[in-house]
Amino acid sequence: MAALPLATAEACDANSHMITSGELRALQPVFRVYGGRRLFAGPVVTVKVFEDNVLVRAILEEKGQGRVLVVDGGGSLRRALLGGNIAMLAQNNGWAGIVINGCVRDVDEINECDIGVRALGSHPMKSDKRGVGEKHAPVTVAGARICDGEWLYADADGILVSKSELSV
Repeated sequence: MAALPLATAEACDANSHMITSGELRALQPVFRVYGGRRLFAGPVVTVKVFEDNVLVRAILEEKGQGRVLVVDGGGSLRRALLGGNIAMLAQNNGWAGIVINGCVRDVDEINECDIGVRALGSHPMKSDKRGVGEKHAPVTVAGARICDGEWLYADADGILVSKSELSV
């Protein structure tokens, strides 16, 4: 189920009708690049949490099958929602990438993992462990509404979300 790498700029140029209709959305350029995989794409799984990564870990413990986890962390810059251990877990379980509307920590460890990670920044404080949040709910991240099952494409130019898989 892993998608082929797709240049986001070319995808925008070739699919202007999808941009006009809202089927293809570009996320605002607010993310920093982490992880060893600079290009990644796949079907989306969503989770909404706030300064608590219990549900993030629970999802990444599942087989990723080339999917991308989109974490709406409420934009909090006060705690990290992903660290090196969970990034390694995601890599080992076959996830293509993780996009976090929040922070990461253990940046050097994350950068050693063969997974794509985008986050607002890094912060040394770990998350809470209450298990509060919502899996598989629509989220709004960087100006775009994102739902389970949509497709996400990330490269050096940015991040696109499409209602369906794009052709290369």
